[in-house]
Amino acid sequence: MSEDFSLELGSIEETMLGPIWARAKYSKLYPELLNDLQAIQIVEKIDYDFTEIAKYLGEWRSLGLLVRARNFDVAIKKFITRHPNASVVNIGCGLDTTFSRVDNGTINWYNIDLPDAITYRNQFIPETSRSKNISKSVFDYSWIDEVDIKSEDGVIFFAGGFVYYFEEEEIRGLVTFLIERFPGGEFIFEGISNLAIKVINRRAKKAGSDIRVKFGIGDPIKLFSNWSKNIEVIDWYTLWARTPINPNWSKNTHKMLKISERFKTGKIIHLKFLR
Repeated sequence: MSEDFSLELGSIEETMLGPIWARAKYSKLYPELLNDLQAIQIVEKIDYDFTEIAKYLGEWRSLGLLVRARNFDVAIKKFITRHPNASVVNIGCGLDTTFSRVDNGTINWYNIDLPDAITYRNQFIPETSRSKNISKSVFDYSWIDEVDIKSEDGVIFFAGGFVYYFEEEEIRGLVTFLIERFPGGEFIFEGISNLAIKVINRRAKKAGSDIRVKFGIGDPIKLFSNWSKNIEVIDWYTLWARTPINPNWSKNTHKMLKISERFKTGKIIHLKFLR
């Protein structure tokens, strides 16, 4: 390792390591799905034993994290093709590296997360002239004072592994705020079904974990049309629907993939805020 970045076991930073480890490990194996060079470089610098993370995630969950990032990359690249000077806002960023994969040289990027998460992020992914790390909860709407977003240039928000950790009313409040402040903007995020909520929480309880997921999404069009007449679901699909399936993946991965797609447990949802 060229540098020694250690962290305290059990800290909030530790929860940030799973997704970046998965992207680093499995983009080496399957760069045709996602080629995350920055994640690989960062993981090589971290003084941490990833054995338990690797055991917990396994191939199935790790590939899911890779596919989630791939889906976001595709959507963001399409958006900034239409809006080359757009602002992109990464909600609950952790150690996300999307900017390094999609940057067109002219977009402005904002990463929002809790102060401890941003402090740790800054060690590996410092700010640049066009990317800023904001250490606030996205529900503390004063973060709006730290961004310079021009609606006429386009703005897209995205969130992976975030929405389902909060109550529906909290997310509805956030979306309402974004609609009011950024009409014409877009929001793409990962959602999970009510069945997935039950399964995840049951497993967490059995494992003695305090982590719970809360907000499940069935039919996105029905749900969001009830929220506001100013929300349009411009796209939604199951997590794996647009990903080429590799026959060399394990039998368990293929089994879980089929179950996930059949019951629509994971979804990518893309909203537009109508003017």
